[in-house]
Amino acid sequence: MGNRDPRIDAYISNAAPFAQPILNHLRELVHAACPSVEETWKWSFPNFDYKGSILCSMAAFKQHCTFGFFKASLMSDPHGILNTIGKTAMGQLGKIKDLKDLPKDKILKEYIKEAMKLNEAGVKISKPKVVKTTELDTPDYLVKALKENKAAHAAFEAFPPGKRKEYIEWLEGAKTEATREKRLATAIEYISEGKGLNWKYQK
Repeated sequence: MGNRDPRIDAYISNAAPFAQPILNHLRELVHAACPSVEETWKWSFPNFDYKGSILCSMAAFKQHCTFGFFKASLMSDPHGILNTIGKTAMGQLGKIKDLKDLPKDKILKEYIKEAMKLNEAGVKISKPKVVKTTELDTPDYLVKALKENKAAHAAFEAFPPGKRKEYIEWLEGAKTEATREKRLATAIEYISEGKGLNWKYQK
């Protein structure tokens, strides 16, 4: 049988009113799909472990919630609901502001069960090779967006080359204009706060 962590009870109780039903729904959905899941607390937000490895996680912010799978980069994503950042990042469902923003329960359970199979098989995410960082040219659209946000511009200029490179490669990796615009908005938000691209997953 799975366990319930009182820290997650407290986390949900202290979350904004809009976030509480979302977090409760996600929590119950995970337990329903994976009865032996173990709740735990990592990186200052709720995580769900299965077979000794993280299965998925959820978090609440001021105006939205997030939910993701630790091994999303290895999942098939047949419904196209995961937005992975980099090859080893946790997949997110985007900004969840209401229960209606979530995929259907049946679909989420399919994804949870696929993630379970990865953990059961002991599949691990390979660590990226450390390579020498080279400076990349900042694309014009990013330069323009940065100039329109003083805080983001100052922060980006202060970033080390590797930190800037992460954002540039992520933006340039967008396959469509719409995806790039969405990523650009996220990038400017993070950069203006002095955050690296993968700040959520760093201790």
